[in-house]
Amino acid sequence: MTSKRLQQLFSFLEESPDDAFILFAIAKEYEKLEVHETAFEYYHKLVTIDPDYVGTYYHLGKLYEEVAQGEKALKIYQKGIETAKKMKDQHALSELMGAKMNLEMEL
Repeated sequence: MTSKRLQQLFSFLEESPDDAFILFAIAKEYEKLEVHETAFEYYHKLVTIDPDYVGTYYHLGKLYEEVAQGEKALKIYQKGIETAKKMKDQHALSELMGAKMNLEMEL
């Protein structure tokens, strides 16, 4: 399943195969299309290629929550919190801590 937007993103990816923003956009597009397994693949590829791309952790954690894998979401949030601290990204740190706390209260 591909959308016109995905086709464009894949053409960009051919030119820059390790571009974090493009990988993130592809993951989000698959998530929007509810092709969760492929979205997970791209999020995990992004975490491998650019582990300091802090925004990945929040969105990957939320996707795990959406598919009822709360424990995996907690681990991703924790890894994101550590990364946000390392990168001194206070905004991401705040979002990740809030997401983790809310999930812990639900579990």
